[in-house]
Amino acid sequence: MRIIVTGGAVIQDQAGRILMQRRSDYGDWGLPGGAMEPGETIEETMRREVMEETGLVVLKHELMGVYSGPRMQYTYPDGNEVVFVMFIFKAEASLQGSLSDNGRALLFQDIQQESLQLEFKSMDEIEQLPISSVQRPVFEDLMQKKISILRS
Repeated sequence: MRIIVTGGAVIQDQAGRILMQRRSDYGDWGLPGGAMEPGETIEETMRREVMEETGLVVLKHELMGVYSGPRMQYTYPDGNEVVFVMFIFKAEASLQGSLSDNGRALLFQDIQQESLQLEFKSMDEIEQLPISSVQRPVFEDLMQKKISILRS
């Protein structure tokens, strides 16, 4: 089983909705983010992944939480088993010119086609979405307004 270190971002719009990404690798919804590459800082990872998957430039960020432990075990549809160590940041990005007419969807096509959909969702809407099992604890913490950095 491999350990994968990831950086992800909670990006909110002016209405307080959170940017959600429906991922092509497993079809579930989650936060934009992905795996660290050799030589990167975790902040660089998060910024790069946000840019690749959403086209947005992170202007400011702060560490919200680090998730590790048994809840972070995941089996991909191809049977590949991994354990994630997730660094989640609260991030700000300029949305100027990036939103559809309804003000919810991001107008962006990523080259890697990692994102099937990019849309701002309220917490009520997020509760109804199929969310990756490893990211579910992040949303539970957001709903309960937990603020400790280390989470297992």
